[in-house]
Amino acid sequence: MGTGNYDYPKSNFEQPPHKVAIPPPQPFIKSLKNAVKETLFPDDPLRQFKGQSPARKFILGVQYVFPFFDWAASYNLSFFKSDIIAGITIASLAIPQGISYAKLANLPPILGLYSSFIPPLVYAMMGSSKDLAVGTVAVASLLIGSMLGAVVNANEDPKLYLHLAFTATFIAGVFQVSLGILRLGFIVDFLSHATIIGFMGGAATVVCLQQLKGILGLEHFTHGTDLVSVLRSVFSQTHKWRWESAVLGVGFLFYLLVARYVSTKRPKLFWISAMAPLTSVILGSILIYFTHAEKHGVQVIGELKKGLNPITIMDLSFGSQYLSTAIKTGIVTGVIALAEGIAVGRSFAMFKNYNIDGNKEMIAFGMMNIAGSCTSCYLTTGPFSRSAVNFNAGCKTAVSNIVMAIAVMITLLFLTPLFHYTPLVVLSSIIISAMLGLINYEEAIHLWNLDKFDFVVCMSAYFGVVFGSVEIGLVIAVALSLLRVLMFVSRPKTMALGHIPESTIYRSIDQYQNAKSVPGILILQIDAPIYFANSSYLRERISRWVDEEEDRLKCSGENSLQYVILALSAVGNIDTSGITMLGEVKKLMERRGLKLVLTNPGGEVIKKMNKGKLIEVIGQEWIYLTVGEAVGACNFMLHTYKNVEKQTSTGSSGKESRNDSNV
Repeated sequence: MGTGNYDYPKSNFEQPPHKVAIPPPQPFIKSLKNAVKETLFPDDPLRQFKGQSPARKFILGVQYVFPFFDWAASYNLSFFKSDIIAGITIASLAIPQGISYAKLANLPPILGLYSSFIPPLVYAMMGSSKDLAVGTVAVASLLIGSMLGAVVNANEDPKLYLHLAFTATFIAGVFQVSLGILRLGFIVDFLSHATIIGFMGGAATVVCLQQLKGILGLEHFTHGTDLVSVLRSVFSQTHKWRWESAVLGVGFLFYLLVARYVSTKRPKLFWISAMAPLTSVILGSILIYFTHAEKHGVQVIGELKKGLNPITIMDLSFGSQYLSTAIKTGIVTGVIALAEGIAVGRSFAMFKNYNIDGNKEMIAFGMMNIAGSCTSCYLTTGPFSRSAVNFNAGCKTAVSNIVMAIAVMITLLFLTPLFHYTPLVVLSSIIISAMLGLINYEEAIHLWNLDKFDFVVCMSAYFGVVFGSVEIGLVIAVALSLLRVLMFVSRPKTMALGHIPESTIYRSIDQYQNAKSVPGILILQIDAPIYFANSSYLRERISRWVDEEEDRLKCSGENSLQYVILALSAVGNIDTSGITMLGEVKKLMERRGLKLVLTNPGGEVIKKMNKGKLIEVIGQEWIYLTVGEAVGACNFMLHTYKNVEKQTSTGSSGKESRNDSNV
C-alpha cells in the first residue's frame, strides 16, 4: 500500500471529536410514504397543484393529461409554418415506410398507412415531446411477424393473424399505460444502452437479410429470422432468382444510400434523404407501369383499399387459443417500443433544452396503441429516422404529427390507387436503407474502448438475434445486464485509504500514488449499500484486507496493526444482515487483537445501527464523523499506550537497580 514514513496531520483532538448524530425516529407510515414517493414520484408531479384553487387544479389536471392544451395557447403562425413543412416532409417518409414495415410484419400494406393516421393524432394531444414523429418501426414489425408467425401462418389464415396483431397491439398499449400510471418507468431502464445498441444492430441485420426475398424476387421464403435459416432459404433457390428484380433493387438501394450520404455530409440538404423513399416509390411505379415488368416476375403491391381506418374493436381476439402468444408479443414489443420512443424523445429534447416526462410518454404511447388497435392499426412508437427528419425539418411542436396525419388521410382517401404498381423490391430497398443506419458499429467500438463488459452485452444481444431469434437475443442481453447489476450489488468495491501529505484528506491508495498508509492503522472504504446479498462477501473481504496488511507490515518490519477503520460515507443503506455482519467483524477483530472503528455512517445506517444495538457493541466512542478524527483518536491512543509502556518499563528497571544496590 503506502510507505511507513507518515507525517501526522495537525489534529484538533485536544477538542472533543464531533459525534455522529442519530436521526429522530419517524412513524412507520411517514417512512413508508417517503420511500414510495422517492421510488415512484422522484419528479414530484403533484407539486404544481399545491396551493391552487379547485378550478385551477382542474385546468392543470387537463393540461397534465393533455399537454396539447398547455402549449396551444402560445402557438403562433411562425410555429405553424415550420410545422407544416416538417409534417409534409415526414409524411413523404412515413407513407413508403409504413407500407414497407407492414409487409415486414406480414400484414396488409394498407395497415402501414392506417398506423400513420390515428396514432399521431393521439400522440399530438397527449405526448410531451416536440420532435417525436410517430409511426411504425422495423424492429417491432419484425417482432410481430416472427412471434405471431411462429403459431399462425399469415398466408394460410390471414384473418386470424390480423386479429392477433390487433390484440397484441392492444395488450402493448394497456401494458404501456399501466407502466405510466403506476410510475414504473424504471423497468424500461433495465434495457441498458449497450443492450439496445446490440439488439437494434442484430435486428437490423436480420431485417436486411430477410429483404433478400424481395431483392431476388423469391415467392417462397423461410419464416425463421436467424442467419442460417435465411441464407439456406436464399441459396437453396438460386434457380428462382430474378435478375430483373435484383437490378431494380440494387439500383434503388444505391440511390437511397447516396441520398442519405449527401444529407449526412450537408445537413441543410436533409430533404434529399427524406424525399428519397417517396421518390423511389414514384419512379418504381412509373417504371413498372410503362414496362409491364410485373408480367416478368417483378412483384407489385397490388390494389390498396381506399378510405379511412375501419373500426376493429370487435376483432380483438381475447377468446382465441393463441391469446397467450398475443400477450407475450404485446408485452415484448411494448417494452421495445417504449425504450426506443423514450430514448429518441429524450435525445432530441436535450438538443432543444427541454424535458420530457417518461411516465407521461408511456401513457401517451399506450393510449395511441389502444386507440390504434381499435382502428386497424398495429404497434407504433417514435422511430429515430422519422424523428430525425422531423427535427432537421425545423418542427416546433407536435402539430407536425397532425400535419403528417392529414397528409396520410388525403392519401388514404384519394391516392391509394397510385400505389398499385409499386414494386415490392423498392420497399425492400427502402427497408434495407433505413436498417443500415441502425447498425452502429462506431458505438460498438466505443463500448469496447470504454467498458469491455458493456461490449460483451452488446455483442451478446447482436449475435443472439442474428444466430438465434429476436427473443433469444433480447433475453440474453437483459440477462447479462441483470447479472452485471447483481455483480455490482453482491461484490461491492472496497479500497484502502491513505493520507494525502500536507492535508487532512484520505483517499484511495491505488488512485493516488502519493497517499501514504498510516502506521498501525488500516483504513477501508466500502462503496455500496450493505445488504444480505453482499454482507458475507464484505466480511471475508475485510478479513482478507487485514491479512494482507499484516503480511505487508511483517515483511517491511513496520509497527504491527492495531486499528481497522471502516469508512461508511458511501454506504447509503444497510439491512439486518449488514448489521449482523458488522457485529461479526467486530468480534473477529477482537479475536485478532484489533480495534474496529467506524466513520461517517449515513442517517439511515446509524438509525438502524442504533435500533439493532450495534452502537453499544461497537462503542459510541469508536464511531467518528470523519476519517481524520478517527485517525487522530487512534494515533492518540497509540502514543498514549507507548508512553505508558515506556514509563512502566523505566519504572521497573529503576526498582530493580535499587534492589540490586541494597543487596
